[in-house]
Amino acid sequence: MSQTRPGSQEGEEANVTLLNNANAIRAICSAVEGTLGPKGLDTMLVGPNGDVIITNDGVTILERMDVTHPAARLLIQVARSQQESIGDGTTTATVLAGALIAEGSAQVLRGVPVAKVVQGIQEGVREALASLLARRRPVEGLNDPLLYRIAYVAGRENRDLAELVLEGARRIGPAKLREESFRFADAVLSHHRAPSGEVWPGLLVAKRPLNAQPDMPPAPANVLLLHDAFEPEAVEDEALMTDAGFRRQQQLREQFRGALEQLAELRVGLIAAERGVSPEAEQFCTDHGIMVLQRLPRADLRRLAEYTGARPVRRSALAKPAPELAGCLGFAAHVAYDDRLECVRLAEGRGRGHVSIVVGASTAEVIGERLRIARDAASAVQAALRGGVLPGGGAAEVAAARELERYRETVQGMEGFGVAAVALALRKPLAQIVVNAGYNPLEKVEQVKAAQTASGSASLGLDCDTGEVVDMYERGIVDPAPVKLHALQAAGEVAAAVLRIHTVIKMKSSGGSEA
Repeated sequence: MSQTRPGSQEGEEANVTLLNNANAIRAICSAVEGTLGPKGLDTMLVGPNGDVIITNDGVTILERMDVTHPAARLLIQVARSQQESIGDGTTTATVLAGALIAEGSAQVLRGVPVAKVVQGIQEGVREALASLLARRRPVEGLNDPLLYRIAYVAGRENRDLAELVLEGARRIGPAKLREESFRFADAVLSHHRAPSGEVWPGLLVAKRPLNAQPDMPPAPANVLLLHDAFEPEAVEDEALMTDAGFRRQQQLREQFRGALEQLAELRVGLIAAERGVSPEAEQFCTDHGIMVLQRLPRADLRRLAEYTGARPVRRSALAKPAPELAGCLGFAAHVAYDDRLECVRLAEGRGRGHVSIVVGASTAEVIGERLRIARDAASAVQAALRGGVLPGGGAAEVAAARELERYRETVQGMEGFGVAAVALALRKPLAQIVVNAGYNPLEKVEQVKAAQTASGSASLGLDCDTGEVVDMYERGIVDPAPVKLHALQAAGEVAAAVLRIHTVIKMKSSGGSEA
């Protein structure tokens, strides 16, 4: 393949595309950069109807922004990937991706071939990841003091949220937290009537029962879960016009009444249905002290199944013999409706362990942000327990950049320009933290770099209160290693994708007619 010459018309068009994409990404990055670090501030998002969100959460800002530029949308994918995989560090991932694209674009505009820059960026990212991996420090169980610092830093220095998250982590145990399928952040809920917060050693389902009776005492209960409506099976309207269809409907209703009696005999105390509940079923359950939840989200139904050991069934399964249906039931030793929090509390389930962390605040806007912060803290604690920690405050990235600068001297060929771009981009998190703290980034980044070089310590960073170089580990300023590793990897991938874009072409509508 021939390389486009920088001076050719085609090369000029490619540069215009690159500049356009880089400028759009720069504009997106500017929306989240101001939230980075301990001195970062919040962003107010205003909806078309006047609804307001105040947050410093990168993925929330990016996903709620009105973004139309296609390259900018690629950057949003970085934050989304970071959130889905790790649950924390979306702003860091976005800042790194923006810096990589900016530095890579600068090299291309100098005349370095795009392919060489991309190759160098990929090589530089691999070396930087190896450097970070070599420096990570393991967390020694849930009582390791570093784990509290992780929760405190990720929790925006909210001591109450950090303590709630750690208490929840201890209740659920390290084995559960290390399970790949378990997301600790999903255990965090919010409610305006729980201002002081709470850790419940079980499952909270934020749903008001159809037949709520607040005075009903807590009781053990078998649990039935329905991936269906809790009502008799229906006969098609056309069939109802015939005698056979009418008789069939009557038969199905009789079978349903028999199924209800069987549920009472099986001592079912809680029924949760994904769809609606018939008046007949509601009245029967009320008469027999059976709590009923209708139109439950599938995610809540899944959590109920995991916690109680129940196997969700269709309504046709209600016709099964009692011993067979009993095998589908779950169990919880404590089931009760909490009228204050408007939720159902379950404890001592027969299935997998669970814990629920409730955070609260005085207003809807604040409670939403506290929920996001607490979930970030929970994700950070889980990531640190799984993958260890690294010095925070941008110190680890500066140390990786120093090593990368030395490695760049050994690289022969123009790929070295891409490696240099990664080294420069890795300094961006610290530089932005310094800017947000009110200091000169050029001065302070060089000061940290010189101190790390002189001492041989990769944990030296900047105290944002005093402007002095301090040891991040000694100050308890640490980040989960998986957060930094995934952020850098995702940033490298999207930077390579954006730099390779030569032309932007609008697609025709898939639903349009052919001319």
